Amino acid sequence: MSEPAAQRVPRRRAETRRRLLEAALPVFAEEGFGKSTVEQVCERAGYTRGAFYSNFASLDELFLAMWERRSAEMIAAVRAKFDGLGEVELPDVRSVVEFVLPAIPVEDAWFRVTAEFTAHALRNPSLRRVMTAREEAIAEALLPLVVQLLARAGRAVPDRAALAQALVAMHDGTSAQCLMDPDNPRVWERRFDLCERVVLAYTEELA
Repeated sequence: MSEPAAQRVPRRRAETRRRLLEAALPVFAEEGFGKSTVEQVCERAGYTRGAFYSNFASLDELFLAMWERRSAEMIAAVRAKFDGLGEVELPDVRSVVEFVLPAIPVEDAWFRVTAEFTAHALRNPSLRRVMTAREEAIAEALLPLVVQLLARAGRAVPDRAALAQALVAMHDGTSAQCLMDPDNPRVWERRFDLCERVVLAYTEELA
C-alpha cells in the first residue's frame, strides 16, 4: 500500500530541511557567512530558492536552526556519557574535566562560522537577544549534569550562572588557540588545565 499523501509531504519537507542544514556549514565555512548566498546553499543541497524559502526566511534563520541542531546533538552526547558513567569514580575536578570536555567538540569549520555569525549578531540587537537566549538554554541543559558530576568529586556550585559564563569563555578562547596550533599537544593540554582552574575558582568544597 502506498504512503498517504498527507504523510509524504511532511516527510519530504523534513528531508529538504535536513539537506539544507547539512549544506549550510560547508558553504558558510568556505565562503564566509557574510559572503554566502541562498543560491550557494541551494546549489550545494540540490534545491531551488523556493525550497529554501519554504523552510527558512533567511540565512540568519538557517544558521540559528543549524546551531540549535548541533547544540541538541552535543547535549545528547554529554547526557549519553553521563548515563553511561555507572560507578566510575570521579575523585577530583580534573577527573570531571577529563570526563566531560572531550564531549564538547572543537571543530575548525564550525568555529569559523560561529565567530563570523557572532560578529554579525553584535550589529543586530534582535539576533543578539536570540543568541543569548540560546546559550542560556544550552547552559540550563548541561549544568545540572555538571553539578551532579562535581558533587561526586566533592564540589558544590554556589553560582551556576557564573560558572556557565566562565566555562563558555574558557571554551571559546581555548578553541581558538587549539585551532591555531592543532598539532601542538601542549595547547590542548592547557585547555584542560584552564578548564580545571575555572571550575575550581567557581566551586567550593562540599561541607
